Amino acid sequence: MALTRRRTLLAGAALGGVALLTGCSEDDGPDRTEHSRAADRLRGRSARDSTTLLARYDATLAAHPALESRLRPLRSEVARHAEAFTGERAAPSPGGGAGGGDGDGPARDAGAPASGPAPHGSRRPSDPQVPRDERAARTALADAERKLADVRTKALTAAPPELARLLASVAAAGAAHAYLLTEPAG
Repeated sequence: MALTRRRTLLAGAALGGVALLTGCSEDDGPDRTEHSRAADRLRGRSARDSTTLLARYDATLAAHPALESRLRPLRSEVARHAEAFTGERAAPSPGGGAGGGDGDGPARDAGAPASGPAPHGSRRPSDPQVPRDERAARTALADAERKLADVRTKALTAAPPELARLLASVAAAGAAHAYLLTEPAG
């Protein structure tokens, strides 16, 4: 039954994203062009945020290998989100620390506080801290996903139409990820 609930949630998130998309304005005023400086900054910040979230997934996978089957599909989607904002491929695998960018986006602060250093002492200074408890690690990822989805939803009003559609879609996916991360394993 859990798989059915997950599919239902993902389908609902996709429909919610479509509903948001149909409400987007087609106003192409001077500040809403796809390639304005403001749109380029928003796209760049969104790419960095996705890359930062990707690094959080990688650090969590490194600290909790038993979560591999649960986190790998979500991590793959976050990598595709980073790719969508930049047009470049995100880092393919954990362990290499996929956290590029300058880290000044909101996702840098989007995680819950860690409860100590990652196990195995494998954490680099730039890697996100991961709670030692698997459930707390999933909760920290869910919090990061939820906060970033909120940031992206708020950015919709200032984004040009195509970027707003992308932000809405990625925000809906992030909300679905947050739900899936907090759902009991089944």
